[in-house]
Amino acid sequence: MRSLIDTVDFSIEELDDLIRVACDIADHPEKYAHACDGKILATLFFEPSTRTRLSFEAAMLSLGGNVISVSSAGASSAAKGESVADTAKTVSCYADIMAMRHPLEGAALVAAHAASIPVINAGDGGHCHPTQTLADLYTIYREKGRLNNLTVGFCGDLKYGRTVHSLINALSRYTGIKVVLISPEELRLPEYMFAEVLDKKGMTYEETTDLVAAMPELDILYMTRVQRERFADQEQYQRLKDSYILTLDKLDTAKADLAILHPLPRVNEISVAIDNDPRACYFKQVLGGKLMRMALILKLLEDAKNDYQSFRVVDGLIHKDTKTCRNGRCICQVEQEIEHLFVQTDAENDVWRCYWCETQAE
Repeated sequence: MRSLIDTVDFSIEELDDLIRVACDIADHPEKYAHACDGKILATLFFEPSTRTRLSFEAAMLSLGGNVISVSSAGASSAAKGESVADTAKTVSCYADIMAMRHPLEGAALVAAHAASIPVINAGDGGHCHPTQTLADLYTIYREKGRLNNLTVGFCGDLKYGRTVHSLINALSRYTGIKVVLISPEELRLPEYMFAEVLDKKGMTYEETTDLVAAMPELDILYMTRVQRERFADQEQYQRLKDSYILTLDKLDTAKADLAILHPLPRVNEISVAIDNDPRACYFKQVLGGKLMRMALILKLLEDAKNDYQSFRVVDGLIHKDTKTCRNGRCICQVEQEIEHLFVQTDAENDVWRCYWCETQAE
């Protein structure tokens, strides 16, 4: 069954087609008002969410479908110890498609293997958030008219920011992209993102701690909050949480057509004074997220109807007796009966990663 766990599950042609459909929905919403009549979306959110959950539900309702939901772990059988796989199998009996957010990395992938309906990853811990990436790509395309030949600045928490990792991965598939990484040393992009994305794919990039100095060359500025929930050390969080705050004066040297994006929620990293600046695109991003989720729901239901079978066919998986996942937030470390599987991602350097959470294996 076709699912979306990461944007790499779709080809670049499929991503471009999703954007095309989302643009058409924006321009002609009445054409799609009954596209999902009789269909049910299940939204399973095991950690807090406002935008993502409501966006999925609004997307399905706008297509004429219906929604059933779980809005917290405590309101589901997960509180009784039910596994993700069993939850996915159960929900498959009630709905035609499901969107899942879960604090454990790899949970959506486990659900996709167990379910008999399409599964959309709505965020699995600090791992992936592919539908936010779809919203980002749509917003960039609508603002710039292209997804190539752009200089994109990422500012703030580049270490734990799953939206940053996902968008860099997605942009690496387009040509002429330059990435500017703006962060304190403690929150710089993880090494594996350099080795397996930026360097491996020959992307142009630079690192800096100076947002103002980087500003004049940027076409896109992607701001992020420092995420309290991803820090084990709260003292470090308090020290870093105000590292970068975007204010109007910092835009003095920015391009007139700069697009400022943010995955939200915002804390204080973008001054509210910027909200009325025409370069502020983060609330347009929210609408783009709904439109792209509408396009995604349509695609996955169509693929399911056409009996599209391929999902994550991976060659060369090996078992736990030879490797160890060191990620304490991986689902294979928490749910006992999940096989510890690994896949080689870099043959030259013999790098293996956990199949579920993609953490480098020991």
